[in-house]
Amino acid sequence: MNDTQRFARVAVLGRPNVGKSTLLNRLVGTKLSITAAKPQTTRHQILGVLTEGPTQLALIDTPGIHQGGNRALNRSLNRAARAALEEADVLLWVIDATRFTEEDELVASLVKSAGKPLVIVLNKIDRIADKTRLLPRLQQLTEQYQAEAIVPFSAMKERSASRVFQAVAKLAKPGEHAFAEDDLTDRSERFLAAERVREQVVRQLRDELPFATSVEIESFQREGNLLRLAAVIWVEREGQKAIVIGRSGEQLKQIGSHARQVLEKFFDCKVHLETWVRVRENWSDDERALRALGVDEG
Repeated sequence: MNDTQRFARVAVLGRPNVGKSTLLNRLVGTKLSITAAKPQTTRHQILGVLTEGPTQLALIDTPGIHQGGNRALNRSLNRAARAALEEADVLLWVIDATRFTEEDELVASLVKSAGKPLVIVLNKIDRIADKTRLLPRLQQLTEQYQAEAIVPFSAMKERSASRVFQAVAKLAKPGEHAFAEDDLTDRSERFLAAERVREQVVRQLRDELPFATSVEIESFQREGNLLRLAAVIWVEREGQKAIVIGRSGEQLKQIGSHARQVLEKFFDCKVHLETWVRVRENWSDDERALRALGVDEG
């Protein structure tokens, strides 16, 4: 073992829509986790690898820990987040500086019971006009949760991510790196492609469709500088299928067009994307369907 190396597996935790995925993307320097202003956008543990000199952090972005929702999908999301908490060496708890909810209290109880080194990220501080309000809040959080560090964070400021890394890196223990220096994630390109298509489904449909959609890549083929993809968007009812397709297929064309642009940027090549919409009734409340669609991998 290289005696100078340090390593930590870090669970990025928090309630839905608190900024966990944005933080992960800032830390690794690329858009690895998809983002949208909707709860439950993140459905999987997304591993991001950050190596700086002798220190390597394996950052696990998790679905938002939430209350309510008795469907199998909700149970799967909470299981994924709790599993990451159990596997982690260090906990990175993201809190919205503008409000603290009952779901934050739920995360707090899990963090306390875990008894692991904790760094708190107080996110969205750019929305606090009077910064003098932050100091008592920071002191309160430190005392209440015995955090090793509390880092004010704003996705708008580049140095914010560096401060988070420095706080977590201090808690990494001597040990061999688990990944190569240039590794970014352990996820397959097929998975990453599916997530980027799903991101556009969420963003383009906005409030028109509940989160009863999933994306499966049926074909992933490279031909030189061309990537050919065939993606299936799964919904639960025929009425939802009609919404995704839209009048004269315009909505599906828009989803495909935006997804293709994102995919070309991410994979740095030309992309030919074909999309279909299919119905699998009640898939979000069917454990077997979740496993088949790769949503519940536990």
